[in-house]
Amino acid sequence: FTRLTLDRARGEAAAVDALRAAGKRLPPLAGVPYAVKNLFDIEGEVTLAGGQVNRDNPPAAADAELVRRMREAGALLVGALNMDEHAYGFTTENTHYGTTRNPHDTSRIAGGSSGGSAAAVAGGMVPLTLGSDTNGSIRVPSSLCGIFGLKPTYGRLPRTGTFPFVHSLDHLGPFAADVNDLTVAYDALQGPDARDPACAQRPASPVSPLLDQLSMLQGSRVAVLGGWFQRWAGDAALEAVETVAAALGASRRLEWHGAEAARSAAFVITGAEGGALHRARLIGRYDDYEPLSRDRLVAGSLMPAAWLAQAQRVRRRAHAEALALFADADLLIAAATPVQATAAGAAMFSIGGRELPLRASMGLLTQPVSCIGLPVCTVPLWPAAGEAGLPIGVQLI
Repeated sequence: FTRLTLDRARGEAAAVDALRAAGKRLPPLAGVPYAVKNLFDIEGEVTLAGGQVNRDNPPAAADAELVRRMREAGALLVGALNMDEHAYGFTTENTHYGTTRNPHDTSRIAGGSSGGSAAAVAGGMVPLTLGSDTNGSIRVPSSLCGIFGLKPTYGRLPRTGTFPFVHSLDHLGPFAADVNDLTVAYDALQGPDARDPACAQRPASPVSPLLDQLSMLQGSRVAVLGGWFQRWAGDAALEAVETVAAALGASRRLEWHGAEAARSAAFVITGAEGGALHRARLIGRYDDYEPLSRDRLVAGSLMPAAWLAQAQRVRRRAHAEALALFADADLLIAAATPVQATAAGAAMFSIGGRELPLRASMGLLTQPVSCIGLPVCTVPLWPAAGEAGLPIGVQLI
């Protein structure tokens, strides 16, 4: 946590108690404590987005739209959670606010950039949290912390009242230790919002009732993604994928040939849009930015416009190629992270004898998917391979 909002939580709890005392119907999340990544606006609090440069900003005048919806659903907000500065990272090793550690082994990372959101659930502090996912920031920490995380379809949940990173790629979503909690939270968060131009102006489509309909999986065509998604998965990740494939009756393997190009496009779009967003403040307050991200933002701000235009064209082509896979499958399976949680402070990890830079490579398997906006749920497993006692997640796409 970077901020506790316990007085607010007590007030929200009193409101729920008043409803109960009056004999009124309780909302779906009545009395459930939750917390949010500190890029969500909380009325009366400064929205840090993990950055020291934001400390002197005025407090938020209103809650983020998803925080408002959680309150309407009866949930109790207990605080804001640590993250990589401005959501640019996969480790939540924050120079200003500290390293968020993995509850399963505190010598290891929780993942990022929504590391506080995942660790708070995995550590039993709260049953629900909210986070964001631009390149894998819900799925990576969900995988490393062994919980469920949902990155909905791009535009399905409104981003109104959150600190942006990359408009073309930013998603919001919930974390939970239990799939039932995840779906109830997602149902509470759904709905249109005209203030976010990327938000699909569609009514809510409740998914909680579907959990009791096991027959919905009968006849579903489930496939494992090979190629890129197998090449960059370690032994524990591959075992986890095979376990899920067997449980769901995956009948075939498919290869998305555009995955590598989609990841490259995501890098360019992230650098260009993120750099443009921060350019003015980088010029005037460079030293207030975290060393781990500021040079990447500067480089992105200098990227030629032609590169961004080409990346968006590649993104559209990759989207069409991925959608074509669904002619032969209803659900695609892939590992969420190449490896299990690494040691805090580590700079590299190894796949197949090849050393890879950790901060850039933990999203190898998530970036292609978020680049094209497909919905993904990360599910936790504890494989026999790899590091004993550590979880790893599988993406259900």
